[in-house]
Amino acid sequence: MEHQVLRLPARRRGSGRGGPEPLWREALGRQLRRERRARGQRIVDVAARAGVSPQYLSELERGRKDPSSEVLAAVAGSLDLTVLDLTRRAAVHLAPAAAGRVGGPTVSALGLAA
Repeated sequence: MEHQVLRLPARRRGSGRGGPEPLWREALGRQLRRERRARGQRIVDVAARAGVSPQYLSELERGRKDPSSEVLAAVAGSLDLTVLDLTRRAAVHLAPAAAGRVGGPTVSALGLAA
């Protein structure tokens, strides 16, 4: 059996810092970690409330995994957030890269500002 290699397009360069445009899972993970730490909570406790393993939550926070909508709702709920609250806050991490492009949207233009 012959295997074919799927080639994905290169990630676009973000503006300003010169690095690649952030992925959604990275922005979401960054916000999850920020929310958990702001509450002074341990990863093991948040994971237990959400019904996921601490290892999986760690992978989410590091932007290594894309959660299903069910897992996202459970993790958000374990932080006393709605999915909408969490996604609005995570979108802020994407806004600087998008705003630097000609015609790029801003968080407020997307209706994501809290």
